[in-house]
Amino acid sequence: MAMTKDPASYFPAIEEKYGRPATEWVELLRSSPLTKHMELVKFLKTEHGLSHGHAYALVQHTLAADSAN
Repeated sequence: MAMTKDPASYFPAIEEKYGRPATEWVELLRSSPLTKHMELVKFLKTEHGLSHGHAYALVQHTLAADSAN
């Protein structure tokens, strides 16, 4: 699934829909023992009820930021 928009552009909609700031979702992902992209997407979907697109955007942003550091 290729995203044409910056994943962070979805953060306002994610924050509005799920009532938590994007920074909390990013920290949740970083504290997870899971490391693979689709494992993390599945985690957000099954454990926290996020849509696939929103979960994907959060994971993509988090992994990209972490690999840049």
